Amino acid sequence: VYFQGRETVNPFYLACPAIVQNMMDKFAALTGRQYHLFDYAGAPDAERVIVLMGSGAETAHETVDYLLERGEKVGILKVRLFRPFSVEHFVKTLPATVKTLVVLDRTKEPGAVGEPLYTDVIAALNEALCAGVAPFRTMPRVIGGRYGLSSKEFTPAMVKAVFDEASKAAPKNHFTIGILDDVTHTSLDYDASFSTEDPKTVRALFYGLGADGTVGANKNSIKIIGEDTDNHAQGYFVYDSKKSGSVTISHLRFGPRPLRSTYLITRANFIACHQFNFLEKLDVLKNAAPGAVFLLNSPYGAGEVWDKIPLNVQEQIIARQLKFYVIDGYAVAKEPGMGVRINTIMQTCFFAISGVLPPDDAIAAI
Repeated sequence: VYFQGRETVNPFYLACPAIVQNMMDKFAALTGRQYHLFDYAGAPDAERVIVLMGSGAETAHETVDYLLERGEKVGILKVRLFRPFSVEHFVKTLPATVKTLVVLDRTKEPGAVGEPLYTDVIAALNEALCAGVAPFRTMPRVIGGRYGLSSKEFTPAMVKAVFDEASKAAPKNHFTIGILDDVTHTSLDYDASFSTEDPKTVRALFYGLGADGTVGANKNSIKIIGEDTDNHAQGYFVYDSKKSGSVTISHLRFGPRPLRSTYLITRANFIACHQFNFLEKLDVLKNAAPGAVFLLNSPYGAGEVWDKIPLNVQEQIIARQLKFYVIDGYAVAKEPGMGVRINTIMQTCFFAISGVLPPDDAIAAI
């Protein structure tokens, strides 16, 4: 009798979407941030629309905004409530002009006709058309793809490739983006140089050593910038489970516009290396944008550091015309008895060079 009893829960699932939306409305009244079961962003007359959920939706949103400014009729539909899936709310959110829907799943279902969100979207569209509640008279073309698997990044370049595929007369279905599939050839090619980064956004990378305070200082910097300036701020920190003594990489963004970049920085206009020996082990300048600032914690002063850094680092500084700053953070930290914790010293240098805050205000906040 178990499954007979399970039918009694139907009213609760039917009521769930309205309950969730009511809570979202209450949340909006308290915070000013309004969410819906499905949120659409893009052209009101979009012909190509991506459907996905999770953090990747912000990367897609950033790309849509970039393409809209260049006249493309694209959009993104963000799924906020996946289960129970509300067909009614889904079709109401879609623009009536859509011709191709691309449904992206962050999972792989071997042997299935498609991934979960893809099959839900097709079923929802079919039910809505049969019931006469769809905003369009004919079924739009629906293709599915997979992204973000195998720890691969999901970047605007990949989103652009997905939209380009959707514009083809015979687009590839059940594709993968990010993984190079040289066996069954399901992957899409993309131009890794494509970028939607706002030139007004400061993109900073900090290379530190676990327990030297670099991560803590950068978290504090993001807090200061977010609270004491009009800038939007974002921080993401890469380190392994054995943080103490290992390499840490801090990715910081801040700028005047909202930040939707849920991917690592690959075009930094500020790079700080807090450990001189990293220059021999890591390519710390591989993500430096032309004309970027390079701040190095060095036991050698400005007059002798050039002859001490590796040749490949010298070549990168020259080729990319980087602005090169050096400081002996350990010597400065030793004077007031701070030991090897150079975080405050390097943090002060960052604020002094970046100019995001007046130096006196930055020091007071630190």
